[in-house]
Amino acid sequence: MTPPKRFRPFRLLRQDVQSLLQRYKSDWTVFNQLIVASAVYIFFTNLLPGITFASDLYVLTGQSWGTIEIQFLPFMAWSLIHAGWMHILLAIVNAHDWTMCYVTTFSTEIFSLLNSIIYFHKAIQELQRAHEGLSFAAFLYSIIGAIGTMLVAIFLSTAENWKPLFHRYLRMGLSEYAAAISIVIFIALPHVGELKQLDRENLQVSTTFRPTSPDRSMFIVKFWHLNIKWIFAAIIPGLIITVLFFFDHEVSCIICTTSRYGTKKPAGFAWDIALLGCTTALCGILGIPPANGLLPQAPLHSESLLHNEKEETRSSVQIDEEPEVRVVRRIYEQRWSSFLHAGAILVFVAPPFQRLLGLTPTSVLAGLFMYMGEQSLSTNPVLYRFFHILTPPSELQPLPSKIQGYWPIHGYTAAQISATILIFVITLTKGAPAFPVVIIALVPIRLLFMKKLWNRETLRYVDSWACRAGTPEDDEDRVAETEKRARPEEGLMTRDGTMTG
Repeated sequence: MTPPKRFRPFRLLRQDVQSLLQRYKSDWTVFNQLIVASAVYIFFTNLLPGITFASDLYVLTGQSWGTIEIQFLPFMAWSLIHAGWMHILLAIVNAHDWTMCYVTTFSTEIFSLLNSIIYFHKAIQELQRAHEGLSFAAFLYSIIGAIGTMLVAIFLSTAENWKPLFHRYLRMGLSEYAAAISIVIFIALPHVGELKQLDRENLQVSTTFRPTSPDRSMFIVKFWHLNIKWIFAAIIPGLIITVLFFFDHEVSCIICTTSRYGTKKPAGFAWDIALLGCTTALCGILGIPPANGLLPQAPLHSESLLHNEKEETRSSVQIDEEPEVRVVRRIYEQRWSSFLHAGAILVFVAPPFQRLLGLTPTSVLAGLFMYMGEQSLSTNPVLYRFFHILTPPSELQPLPSKIQGYWPIHGYTAAQISATILIFVITLTKGAPAFPVVIIALVPIRLLFMKKLWNRETLRYVDSWACRAGTPEDDEDRVAETEKRARPEEGLMTRDGTMTG
């Protein structure tokens, strides 16, 4: 993708719809045990955090927000309605083209690292609540349960490397269902032996399928009763929501479709944003949490679908030449995992299944958050460059000749970590709604100012465009070369230094 040369409304939407129609049937032709395992994993990583975030909102908003729904004021409903049409407008004007084409991995790696930190911070918050509401012995078990949930999941996720131990299919099952197995074990463990005597704190769930507030008899918010001036005032929070959702969704999609995942089918950024706008507006009307209001799970979803695939390549066009077979990592591009986990979440909205979820200790949720944080962090290049800072120079890999040592790269890594910490601190303050603006500001900072502090070759080595091949430095070189070729020669230089026409 390159920056657009002229403005053509609906171009990306038409392109996405055509692509969707062409690939839709093939999206349903791939189905196997890894896809089912991925659906189970994403079911837990979406539903359990969703319940705990709803519980937070229930407390922080004076018991107006609940597990099933949110008691939105008509003002909040209008905020989401405004956010809805703003999303659709962004899709119509091809916002992806003229925003994300300038984003580099400098920003996406920071965003991914921020999500990892938030996962770990959420785990700590859950344990803090356990400390406040439980006896000391129960609190100590909560710590054991949280760390145990994470460690067992991590341990089981490596089962495919246990060869020759166990049958291959057993190792595959343990690896693919690692998080689910760990969660079930530590949900059941408090009901065994003397642990039954400990007090515990479980997830707060709804026992009826109705609005949380007793003042409401239906989910529809009477948004049409709001005064006209407040309808227009709701544009401001609607704009904030739009900026957050747009950047969150775009960067998440970029991260989960990087070369690491070997995706072949085209993405549908504009279609996704338009659909997100429709669901956001619908959530406002129904008075339920906006669909994109939690931490992005798309990168974890892609990670859970990774598998080895054999690929044949030929070095020449000779027919009798034996093709070279190599193993590549790629994800299954299909719709089944999303359909299955969404369907399971819909089933568990029913009160009987809500009660089943209510058996989950909050310590297990804290462990799940830590596992999600570890999974997200383990694939982030910032982590490995941070390890390079701690590694003696003699043990590091040689760098290209144009880069003078690792110190500039260490400085780049330190800048990313510092920026992430700054943004995380902002999310803990009253200025939290502004944090997407800070992330967006990283884009011009990278393109305009960082080249004054870092050598071009260093930036070329550590950074690249997020949505297209190459680096900003490669583009600058091409522009300079084009201008050089286009510049007319003013004359030829003679031996005595004079110019001839």
